[in-house]
Amino acid sequence: MRTLIFGNRVIGDGFPAYVVAEIGINHNGSIDIAKRLIDAAANAKCDAVKFQKRTPELCVPAHQRDQRRSTPWGEMSYLEYRRRMEFGIEEYEQLIEHCRSRSIDWFTSCWDESAVDFIECFEPIGYKIPSAALTDVGLLRRFRQTGRPLILSTGMSTMCQIEAAVGLLGTENLLITHATSTYPCPLAELNLRMIHTIRARFDCAVGYSGHEVGLATTLAAVCLGASLIERHITLDRAMWGTDQAASVEPRGLERLVQYIRDVECAMGDGVKMVYESERAVMNKLRRADQLILHTDQLMMNGPHVVN
Repeated sequence: MRTLIFGNRVIGDGFPAYVVAEIGINHNGSIDIAKRLIDAAANAKCDAVKFQKRTPELCVPAHQRDQRRSTPWGEMSYLEYRRRMEFGIEEYEQLIEHCRSRSIDWFTSCWDESAVDFIECFEPIGYKIPSAALTDVGLLRRFRQTGRPLILSTGMSTMCQIEAAVGLLGTENLLITHATSTYPCPLAELNLRMIHTIRARFDCAVGYSGHEVGLATTLAAVCLGASLIERHITLDRAMWGTDQAASVEPRGLERLVQYIRDVECAMGDGVKMVYESERAVMNKLRRADQLILHTDQLMMNGPHVVN
């Protein structure tokens, strides 16, 4: 059984897909926007929201720190921009309390070991390992040290790199998400059949983290066996920010979650049966069980050979 205990939920085969609304950095450093995004996710009946946490001094390469960047707060260095985008202790306390008031789970992806230390203080239900960190051995070990459930994203990675990361993390407390790290991702590069490839290679639950425009391909991921679905969300795709264009707006998020639940209901168990709702139609339209009678006669007389 490919399952993962994540908070109060079981994620995996035979259970409803766990839908994550990725807030990420689409809050643009605003606690008000972040709360509105939490509300949008809760209203859409998502299971969780996800934030991102970085330590700018560790995550911004030295050669990029002084590069100038146009931002909503004016032109500034890239390092200062990254600092503006980060929430501190007080902000996280507010966001966590807001999630609690809306009865929705929360967790984060952490981009460095200090960020893991910071989030550990809030006792999250688990962590997302971002695609960019899949080859960061020190950070992977820090994630594993927490003992919490882990979701490993696999964008911009080779199978050899994924296998090495899973070898270090183990599969007992792990879910692997297929992803392609292009924002937005062209449909031809989504490669949704990788969900089957990952399922065949690793003995753990599998999910899908989508960065495409539209909803149909995310539904296809559910049909292919994704137990967790993650999509970036935004109040408006025209807002400032690199991830906004590949995100889903509130109304679209509501439709996506409803579509997922509809698809899950429609998938069935694969066992053919005559439903009670069909019987009136059957009695009206079917002439006789001639095929069954003919089949029974063939079985009694042996196979019929046509020369």
